[in-house]
Amino acid sequence: MRRDTSPTARALLALEAIQDSPGITAQRLGELLGVTERAARRYVAILREAHLPIESATGPSGGYRVGRGLRLPPLMFSAAEALGLVMAVLEGHRDAADPTELVGAALSKILRVLPQPVAEPLRAVRRDPGPPPEEARRVDAAVTSQLVEACTRARRVRLTYRLGPETERPMEVDPWAVVLRHSRWYLLGFSHTRQAVRALRVDRVVSVFATSQTFTPPPDLDAVRALEEHLSEGWRHPVEVLFRETIDDTARWVPRSLGRLEPAEGGVLLRATTDSPEWYARQLAVTPLDFEVRASQALVDAMAELGERLSRSAVSARPTPRRPSPRATELPSGYDPGAADDGPGPPRTRVNPTGPGSTRSRSRGAVT
Repeated sequence: MRRDTSPTARALLALEAIQDSPGITAQRLGELLGVTERAARRYVAILREAHLPIESATGPSGGYRVGRGLRLPPLMFSAAEALGLVMAVLEGHRDAADPTELVGAALSKILRVLPQPVAEPLRAVRRDPGPPPEEARRVDAAVTSQLVEACTRARRVRLTYRLGPETERPMEVDPWAVVLRHSRWYLLGFSHTRQAVRALRVDRVVSVFATSQTFTPPPDLDAVRALEEHLSEGWRHPVEVLFRETIDDTARWVPRSLGRLEPAEGGVLLRATTDSPEWYARQLAVTPLDFEVRASQALVDAMAELGERLSRSAVSARPTPRRPSPRATELPSGYDPGAADDGPGPPRTRVNPTGPGSTRSRSRGAVT
């Protein structure tokens, strides 16, 4: 512990130590605080003067403990501890995203006192918790906590990143932010190993070591926007789409994860890359905007195929017109069924008497 720690801070740390280790001795408490046993007893006296019920017992099993009836002050969490707690609760208790629930209300109190860089990714979890992550995509809370703490302190990290089942790569990264997006946790930062901005999946980070070297993050960093723009770049097929709308209307319907929007002649230009033109075509098709696909033959082909499939679905779903059923028409006896049909009229009908005062009609044709 630092020697310049204030007496008030030492008293609060003494309270935390007594809460964590009921029965702690004055000698052990002094070791944790970095003071003498006599000074440790003095900090206990300060707590008692503040009307905190700190009890003590003598004997081999004696020591200090918090008595009953204590209304605890706000709990003291480090940023890493708070992040691990919130992640664990949200994964195990999905209703915790609701601030009106008991657990959700407790999480709201934690989020209010966390530093902004730490609290923002957690608020994103609450806004859109998504489905529980698959076991293979579940992140390690301890690793995530180390990354968040490095982001908060602007400390460069050395990490081991898993590229495949049996492939790992050591990397040196300036961590800018930990972001939750599309049900995955990402580390956004600058990789000195690759000399480029990288978005690393946190569930693939095996180990983290924070160095003493500091860095300055980009000014006015919008971590979510930067992550989504990064995820839309670097794929095999280029994408260039012109929307015949204003940039505000286009941005309302086109998510940032699809690419970067730029003002252009005649509208707004969307630039991106993709490995799945079929998926990209479906994303464009759901927008109510007029657009034109340019500079991407793979996407043009995917849009054409999607259009043909939708057209086939519309034809197969079109209802078949019902033909009216023929109505039998009684004609006077003596009607000649072999006579020529001189024009439109009732269907040819043969009348067969079936008994006194009754007839049966049988149609030979149908009205069309």
